[in-house]
Amino acid sequence: MRPRTRPTLVAAAVGAAVLYARYLRPWQLTWGATPDEVARALPGDELVPAPTFNATRAVTVAAPPERIWPWLVQAGVTRAGWYSYDLLDNLGRPSARRIVPELQHLAVGDVVPMSPDGRHGMRVHAMDPPSSMIWGTPGDTTWTWQLDPRPDGSTRLITRVRSRYRWFSPAIAFSVLLEFGDIWMMRKMLLNLRDRAEGAPPPPKIFQ
Repeated sequence: MRPRTRPTLVAAAVGAAVLYARYLRPWQLTWGATPDEVARALPGDELVPAPTFNATRAVTVAAPPERIWPWLVQAGVTRAGWYSYDLLDNLGRPSARRIVPELQHLAVGDVVPMSPDGRHGMRVHAMDPPSSMIWGTPGDTTWTWQLDPRPDGSTRLITRVRSRYRWFSPAIAFSVLLEFGDIWMMRKMLLNLRDRAEGAPPPPKIFQ
């Protein structure tokens, strides 16, 4: 490496880090969400105090919460998939394009699978159908879903991921993936959830 090459690379790396921290990170942590949605408290926030990663994303769905909730309940590897990039997060299997009745019995304590064998993933911490659901491990990482109905019959579908990075742990690899890859998967998932909920027929009225 030439003597001048190293300082040039360092300067480029510092410049890229500053650009990411100032512009790209705020965008990816708040994609689709309003300032009020970013600032508001959501169920489960207290489970991961002072998170290193705190991302609130949202999308408007032209359907009531009751039509969105079943799609969330059946999510997961070996289940209905993640409605995102199936080649990357669902073993190449297409995510479901219909409500699967046998996958609608999710309960607190169940695992939302993220591994090929379906045994490992995030546990359901709390459920309040069809308004909110919390997955994750208190003190480490939580993933909250909030469904807010609007007067026009649509829903604001809000998702929040809070995580504490373990800088000197093998888990830092997961944190790096979360930091730089989560936005692309989450954005795709939200858009596909919207399209599925808007295009699917209404499910049976089970929340009466």
